[in-house]
Amino acid sequence: MKVLEGKVAVVTGASKGIGADIAGGMAAAGASVIVNYSADRAGAEAVAGNIRRAGGKAEVVQGDVREEHVSRALMQTAVDVFGRLDIVVNNAGYYHYQSLEEITVESFHQHFDVNLLGPILMMREAAALMGPEGGSIINIGSAAARAILPTTAIYSATKAALGKVTSIFAKELGPRNIRVNVIHPGAVETEGVRAAGLLGGEWERGLVDATPLGRIGQVDDITPVTIFLASDEARWITGEAIHVTGGF
Repeated sequence: MKVLEGKVAVVTGASKGIGADIAGGMAAAGASVIVNYSADRAGAEAVAGNIRRAGGKAEVVQGDVREEHVSRALMQTAVDVFGRLDIVVNNAGYYHYQSLEEITVESFHQHFDVNLLGPILMMREAAALMGPEGGSIINIGSAAARAILPTTAIYSATKAALGKVTSIFAKELGPRNIRVNVIHPGAVETEGVRAAGLLGGEWERGLVDATPLGRIGQVDDITPVTIFLASDEARWITGEAIHVTGGF
């Protein structure tokens, strides 16, 4: 039996990158998956199409995680379409690296709204709809939560805050058998990283030099950890921060 057989998962920001790989991996592990996207419908449909062609079940749902009604719609769609809600992966994120002089009020709020408010809204709605068996909420943070990296102050602050609320909500939701954990990935090669021109230059060399395992991460380095935390094999794990960084 597959480790997520019969379970239903919602994955935000799943049209590409880490979220897309997690959605596909959870489907391969037996889960039915809600594939959320904000702008890239073609990417989300491709992810869902791959899941269906492999014999899995997936539903695509558009929505900006900053908007309160979106969290309700995502969780309710999981229940309406697949009959239950067991797993939520808060993967949608935003980053724009800026020095102190470059930080704007708009950028501040966009970072915090996407990276912190969005997951909080998702957790609130998920907790309301998860059944008596409970469930697993997995927040995707960042190694930046504890690293000291110039130009990442606002982004790093959002991920550090996400780690804190993870531990608090784990305490609050534990009596309902809802587990809440956060994964902090290191530098991972994604479409966004490639589009930003960060590979093959000083940025990549610096991170590789600071990583004992000697390479940039890949999206499929993160997915197995996410599946484990979502599964019953992690039934005694909650409130934890798992650093998947190659030792960075």
